[in-house]
Amino acid sequence: MNQMGRIYKIVILPGDGIGREVIPEVRRVIEDAIVTVDEIALEIHEFECGGDYFLKTGREWSEQAEYFTRTKADAILLGGIGAKGLDGKTVRRPDGNLAGYSIVVGLRQELELFANVRPVKLYEGVPTPLADKKPEDIDMVIVRENTEGLYYPARGRIKRPDKDFAYDLRLITARGSERVARFAFEHAKERTGAPIDNVKRVTCVDKSNLLAGCQLFRESFDKVGKEFKEITRDYAYVDAWTLMVLRKPEYYDVVVTTNAFGDIISDLGGALQGGLGVSPSGNIGIERAMFEPVHGSAPDIAGTGKANPIAALLSAAMMFEWLSKKYNDKIPLGCAKRIRESIEEVLREGKIRTMDLCLGRWSKVKPSTTKQVTNEIIRKMG
Repeated sequence: MNQMGRIYKIVILPGDGIGREVIPEVRRVIEDAIVTVDEIALEIHEFECGGDYFLKTGREWSEQAEYFTRTKADAILLGGIGAKGLDGKTVRRPDGNLAGYSIVVGLRQELELFANVRPVKLYEGVPTPLADKKPEDIDMVIVRENTEGLYYPARGRIKRPDKDFAYDLRLITARGSERVARFAFEHAKERTGAPIDNVKRVTCVDKSNLLAGCQLFRESFDKVGKEFKEITRDYAYVDAWTLMVLRKPEYYDVVVTTNAFGDIISDLGGALQGGLGVSPSGNIGIERAMFEPVHGSAPDIAGTGKANPIAALLSAAMMFEWLSKKYNDKIPLGCAKRIRESIEEVLREGKIRTMDLCLGRWSKVKPSTTKQVTNEIIRKMG
């Protein structure tokens, strides 16, 4: 048991598609990691959920899973949501939302997981589409506001014989903007700065030259930023940022932006770091947090053994780091460290890798399966 006598309650939700392939591998790694980390106590609770579960039961998850996840879990690890029915169409609820919406979006709202955190880090041994950039050039974090903006549920459609239109209202509040800006500045304090100059820098990405919501977002950013004298404030319009990050990714340290913009630019960041197979994320609030690989359920490769488990494993490492910080307990850091170091060693060696990483100078490497990559990571953990 850890130094605080705490048993960490972890909810695992494999979800749909490749989530049901990578999450069991993550569980294997976690169970191996905790064996050699003294005094950590985990209580793992695994539940079915998502589109396939909805097809079988008419519910997105069981009442037990819903209750325990929302009220008891210290942290949540989600595999991916999104299934296809026998007709080949995405499984949806009667209201038109994705079957699993209550988990993916609902938990963000109900648990106030207001900061979506996307590390964009290029590891040695991973190909990037930027030909002249190296691992030491790409190491930033994109912090996306996660509970409002265009994804706030204020939308609809009016369809009549004489008119057919849809609307999506973007909600931006001072409270929401200030708290995600504060999270970004606090996160920058913990980092070593941008790769190019070691300056601790937070870049506000918006469209404040046109949109009122972005003007409020930038005002909130400046208001909070004044409290952090040691952190440099930086600004970019979202369209210009997509150009600049391709030309000079080493300039960026922490980036903070609104919900929809963050959703878009973080996938661009995922490409820079070698693809969604190595892209982890966390949805973080004051009291609770949910971690998930960015790749989602990827139904097109589900069941083929091609899924890369590394994004899910790095998400688990983020989970342990968050538990350490949240509960002021250094012991979970030991698990995170073992997972990260083993992943880095496997990637650096370049011999065992899934198909998505067999590119560039690794194009002649025979692709490994999901399980083979996990086996090698476990072997490195010793």
